[in-house]
Amino acid sequence: MTNTNQTSDLAEAPIPPDLRQALAFLIEVDRLKTVLRRTLIADASRHENSAEHSWHVALMALVLAPHAADPGTDILRSVKMLLCHDIVEADCGDTFCYDDAGMALKEEKEQAAATRLFGLLPAETGAELRGLWDEFEARATPESRYANALDRLQPMILNHCTEGHSWRTHGITAERVLARNCVIEDGSTDLWAFAQWLVSDARQKGWVRAT
Repeated sequence: MTNTNQTSDLAEAPIPPDLRQALAFLIEVDRLKTVLRRTLIADASRHENSAEHSWHVALMALVLAPHAADPGTDILRSVKMLLCHDIVEADCGDTFCYDDAGMALKEEKEQAAATRLFGLLPAETGAELRGLWDEFEARATPESRYANALDRLQPMILNHCTEGHSWRTHGITAERVLARNCVIEDGSTDLWAFAQWLVSDARQKGWVRAT
């Protein structure tokens, strides 16, 4: 939860109420920097955190824009989604996508976190960011499908860079990796072809077992 000293300092600041709310939210979500993911960063020196992941996938959205499945995709909207998509982890942490028991509880926990965290913001801004988060989760628009493709691809790239670290550590098979990440194709056929190659190459090098 928010450091009470920080929020009390904001209460004393001579600023408009909506600015105070926005700043309190930004301090609260700084906790994303402490949420560790299962993947290592590319040089394998340490685990990635959720704030770093959000930055990385948002940058990917800009750099890989020509490869979005729908040429009419609003890339800026996808970037906004990716900057918002893991904010809920400030409350409920990162759920390992191959943990079936954890994934069964994920939606309920994250919905509650979204309500609390986006509710810290001024109403209009909170509604906008919550709408982006909901759109990402639903995967019903070209922008959300592209954003989800990048969210799934990024840890695959890091796993390949680190010789399958989290796949090997948790005994994840190539079959499960491909089944989990096949939604990449909905957002980009080019990136799905690349994702399939990553897994095939990892199998050949012994970084992930077939089944």
